[in-house]
Amino acid sequence: MDRIVGLAVRVAAGTVSRLAMLLVALFAVVVAMALLPGNGVRALLGRDATEADVAAHVHRLGLDRPLTDRFAEWFGGLLRADFGQTLRGESVNALLANRLPNTLALAVPALVLTFVVSALVAVWWSSGRRPAFGKFASVATIVVIALPEFVVATLAVLVFALTLDVLPAVTMQNSAGAPQNLSMYVLPILSLAVPQIGWNTRVFAAAIQEARALPYIHAAELDGVGETALFVRYILPRAAPTMVASLATSVGMVVGGAVVVESLFNFPGVGALVAASVGTRDINVVAAVVACTGVVILLLLLAADGLRSWTRLRAV
Repeated sequence: MDRIVGLAVRVAAGTVSRLAMLLVALFAVVVAMALLPGNGVRALLGRDATEADVAAHVHRLGLDRPLTDRFAEWFGGLLRADFGQTLRGESVNALLANRLPNTLALAVPALVLTFVVSALVAVWWSSGRRPAFGKFASVATIVVIALPEFVVATLAVLVFALTLDVLPAVTMQNSAGAPQNLSMYVLPILSLAVPQIGWNTRVFAAAIQEARALPYIHAAELDGVGETALFVRYILPRAAPTMVASLATSVGMVVGGAVVVESLFNFPGVGALVAASVGTRDINVVAAVVACTGVVILLLLLAADGLRSWTRLRAV
């Protein structure tokens, strides 16, 4: 019982510390946006606007108040699931609701593809039965990790769009603001997934190898437990927390990569919205995306903590 309480306290403490880190990260984003050169209101109103017009609009939006007061007000709205308004007076919630489905249509398949490919390659790699494949995977994953999303996207366009002419290089929108056909999702998804496959494959393989080396798993292997049963019943539960935590990291990387990838492919998603919002110094939009991404990562890390605690209890 004491062990269960101790693990629960540890998970709760980790959750509180991550919430505090998320709060600090949000404030850091707001400060960084505020320190960027340029005036978003001036850009919004145009060159013909007078200083009085700009000052009046700034006052109407409350942008002349101290940054800490504005952040406290915005954070209070965040607790009510209200992300505030853009510099144009539009609802940030409405903007995200319009763009988020398109980005999820990229991010979710990219993460699923990352998990499936990384897991398959990691299991084969960690088995040690194909030394040549292990050496190839080691080099290939390092190379892939070193490639940023814009390089992968550029190479994908060069090969599949310009050379082979089998996939479109840009996204054309229909009347609903979504891509016209499914082929326009393929290259952006690959561009987001490939760098994450390299990273997660190495993490998954290391977690599986570490679990396989544990004494009680080695004892089960000596007792004649079959390879499949050994992996499913013993190795996977031990490696799962690390794998989930790695995927949680990939969520943030995919969202960050979406800013570049969606801009390159003219894809109508949240990433392109963030890129445009940074250009116009629209703090509320950027902070809202960071908050949503941070919450998803926090939940995945909490799941990883729960899995880790469960495996430790089983090992007792």
